[in-house]
Amino acid sequence: MNITRLYDIYLQFPSVQTDTRQLKAGDMFFALKGPSFNGNDYAQQALEKGASCCVVDESVGFEHEKLFFVDDALAALQQLAKHHRQQFNIPFLAITGSNGKTTTKELVHAVLSQKFITYTTTGNLNNHIGVPLTILKIKKDAELAVIEMGANHQKEIASYCDYTMPTHGLITNCGKAHLEGFGGEAGIRKGKGELFGYLIENNGTAFVFADHDYFFEMVSGVNEVITYGTLNSASTNGVVHNDSLLLEVKLNHNGKDELIQTHLVGGYNLPNVLAAVCIGRYFGVDESAIKSAIQSYIPSNSRSQLLKKNGNTFILDAYNANPSSMKLAIENFAAMPGQNKVLMIGAMMELGEVSDLEHRAILDLIALYPWAAVVLVGKPYENLHGSYHYFDNSIEAAAWFKNQNFTDHQFLVKGSRSMKMEKVIE
Repeated sequence: MNITRLYDIYLQFPSVQTDTRQLKAGDMFFALKGPSFNGNDYAQQALEKGASCCVVDESVGFEHEKLFFVDDALAALQQLAKHHRQQFNIPFLAITGSNGKTTTKELVHAVLSQKFITYTTTGNLNNHIGVPLTILKIKKDAELAVIEMGANHQKEIASYCDYTMPTHGLITNCGKAHLEGFGGEAGIRKGKGELFGYLIENNGTAFVFADHDYFFEMVSGVNEVITYGTLNSASTNGVVHNDSLLLEVKLNHNGKDELIQTHLVGGYNLPNVLAAVCIGRYFGVDESAIKSAIQSYIPSNSRSQLLKKNGNTFILDAYNANPSSMKLAIENFAAMPGQNKVLMIGAMMELGEVSDLEHRAILDLIALYPWAAVVLVGKPYENLHGSYHYFDNSIEAAAWFKNQNFTDHQFLVKGSRSMKMEKVIE
């Protein structure tokens, strides 16, 4: 494949698309394959919609001057992203982890944007397609880039590092997520740790949550390690000051306390806030600008959102769930002041053979607290729910919810993305 020629086309038409439904005239189109689709079948449609170039890896039944043939369209997309990355001599910060990576990425981006022209991952486009697309959206004026990396198996983070070439890295935590793909908790640390492995080999900088001892072994050999956490020994340290509903953080800065009032629900967001403060300080963002950026950030996309409607309060944290994040969310909700609390919990996916065990553990945790009602959604709970309300899916749960006429209640709504728990309260 002639990557230089492909990059010349990209420089003329620096907008890349992999879905003809989203394609605009002038976009480059990469014909990717999936379990139920073949992008090569849409080459004609892409050209009709005005694609500047169609990168295909199969015969499409016709010839056209705008067809660019490669052995593998996905590999071509990733190689193009790497070639584009190599044109920049700026910090590239990669963020991964089991929980909190998207919120951390958003907070870090908000902070760094106070001083730098900063590009970052849109939404959670953090996989083998989203990461290269994110890199290809970075323009010449970039001063810093923040790239989110998601993974559910070994060698995935390492593959992203190959074309992202991060200079700095952060792993939020190594919790119980994608246990099936990673092969248990030890496998999660190994898989996520591929980011630190890259930094070791390339004289990078790691930002580390000092409260988790396991990180220090993982970063052994990293050129520069900057810490944050609740410990006084951390470079940036702070604690939860108030967590009655919205998280308030107390920072220690030069011997003085500084309070940051966030729009985030839950003390489990403390490390995410501290990471943003730590990285902001590292890159020289003014302390007042750091505080302003974090206080102005309002979560969206069903992540730690606080909603009030029809006389009720909802904590909507339904973008994703795993045993670690579910435990933290339930414990945090139980500790909040107030009565009439209702749990609306969706099943957790990608747990493999420990799925039954982990769902039972969540039910054991739920049983420790008094609730006005508990609603469980999804097949993994079907034979475990006992006296709690159970529904196969969120549509059935939504119908039940609408018939209850709740008022003056508090709700925690959480579950894996495939459960679509946000539909329960729409």
